[in-house]
Amino acid sequence: MYLDYLTPESINDALQILQQQKGKARIIAGGTDLLLDIESKKHNPEVLVDITRIPEIRGIRTEGNFLIIGAGVTHNEAAKSALVNEKAQVLAEASRSVGSLQIRNTATIAGNVVNAQPAADAAVALVALGATAVITSSDFTREVPVEELYAGVGKSKVNSNNEIVTKIIIPALQPGEGSAFTRLAQRKALALPMLNVAVMVSIAEDKFQRVSIVMAPVGPQPVRASDSENLLKGAAVNEETIQKAAEAALNHANPRSSALRGSAEYRCATLKVLVRRALETAVARARN
Repeated sequence: MYLDYLTPESINDALQILQQQKGKARIIAGGTDLLLDIESKKHNPEVLVDITRIPEIRGIRTEGNFLIIGAGVTHNEAAKSALVNEKAQVLAEASRSVGSLQIRNTATIAGNVVNAQPAADAAVALVALGATAVITSSDFTREVPVEELYAGVGKSKVNSNNEIVTKIIIPALQPGEGSAFTRLAQRKALALPMLNVAVMVSIAEDKFQRVSIVMAPVGPQPVRASDSENLLKGAAVNEETIQKAAEAALNHANPRSSALRGSAEYRCATLKVLVRRALETAVARARN
């Protein structure tokens, strides 16, 4: 059990605490996953460093063509944000899918990334958007694409004993671009996704220019449907190419049979439908 709970008011103060504790402290924000991990002995910090009172990590804003989301932003704040709905609609939709209202009011977007669960709704959307995480330690600051932060199921390359994710940087959607999120779950509240899909498309002269299709949980982390993405680049936007892309998505999906999430056969059959629906929705939004 941890011994102390500290609430620094700046990033520098938080980093100093981490450095002084030499691996015995751990960052906490929403804590919706971390507290369960502590109870199950997955993590055993002696000090929790609550960063939610640090003004530097709050807020959602734009900088040029990028959307900046502070590490303290909750799922509900992202879901309701006019900026997120305009500049990164797939993230707003994914955030609305997370857990219950109580969880969405507490859990943070950055925490969803650091927790490194393969089907984390917001993380799947961030990968589709090409987002990067800004990670700060006492020694240096680095920017890492969200999709490169996974070290395995539930394992992140962010070391919460000596590093802090301070913000997420997202390329904002531009005219001719659209995004969409689809999800299959057993019921609406609190259910983990059986499958989720996030898509971003860029269209010019009625042809696909840039496409990102991310699926989960069909592997140890959010999985890019690379064959589908390559098939669509430069292709005409029509039902035939979208259907071919949806079927090609299975080339990169390896879902397991699970009592919670259904059989592998069922999930593969459904995955094609989710990818097609997400592509159709993203295309419609790009054309508007």
